[in-house]
Amino acid sequence: MTILGRAASRRESNAEDTIVAGRGSYQFDVDGRGMIVDDAANLEKLRRLFRDGAIINGAWGPGAYGDFDNGSWHILCHLAGGSGVLQSAAGRARCGITHVSATDTYQATITVRRSGAAVTLSLGDGEGATLAGASTCLGFIEGSSAGHIAAREVRDAPGAFNNWPRQSFDMDVSSAEDGGTVWEHWCTTRDIRASSAIGTSVLAAYLTLVSRLGGRFVGAVARGRREHNHPLQLVALVKAGLLTADEATWDVMPKPIPQPAQNLLYEARPADALTAAESLPFTAGALEYFMFQRRIRRWSKAADVRRDLGI
Repeated sequence: MTILGRAASRRESNAEDTIVAGRGSYQFDVDGRGMIVDDAANLEKLRRLFRDGAIINGAWGPGAYGDFDNGSWHILCHLAGGSGVLQSAAGRARCGITHVSATDTYQATITVRRSGAAVTLSLGDGEGATLAGASTCLGFIEGSSAGHIAAREVRDAPGAFNNWPRQSFDMDVSSAEDGGTVWEHWCTTRDIRASSAIGTSVLAAYLTLVSRLGGRFVGAVARGRREHNHPLQLVALVKAGLLTADEATWDVMPKPIPQPAQNLLYEARPADALTAAESLPFTAGALEYFMFQRRIRRWSKAADVRRDLGI
């Protein structure tokens, strides 16, 4: 079954997730809990939104010539790199976008332990979706802008993704050069048209993540920079209805990721990311956000976002 087919079948089969309203200027499908619905209609709305130059007043973000001809706003590479941490019946679980080497596409997954070994499951359906649905969200983790990429075995043509081959950003954990999953998804999101299997898979995976982790996940990752037009693009995400103003202005300050956890996250492998998530000092009963120390001072405080939104 195709990605769109899976999304549509989930919408039809989950009576408890009945759509109650269309939210924002894009009329995103939202369920009774106020969560974005993982369906085919929302996927196409998400694709149109990240290609909409008018809603961001042409402020696409920094890029080279041609990067935005078919590609998304700058912020999407950061959003796609983020991940969530759940407390499940099986212990802590990590949710994020991972690479499917057999098809060279991406999907949203949940990684948990079974008998001590890390197991990665689809987050969108089956056992993984059931596990996530019965879990409590502890918080979120910034995507890596250094280290390895998830698709570390790929060898894109030099001209791929408007001359941004993914392997150019596959760096050693100790490297200070640009790399990691954020730069990987800068590449993959240079073409998010329906004709692009890779770009579409990233969009679909991100929609699944948001449908499970909620609008605060979107807001927290978006608030990690005061540059690159991110504040303006976050305002546009609120206007469009991907998240609410309350979610965008969530009153939280990021916690720094300790070096051992950073090294694990820079590996960009689900099992290592789970180990890192297990080590982070989440506070019971509090939703939290962890950032890498290299950019933590660029955080948008709740007051900053309220000013951006004009509220």
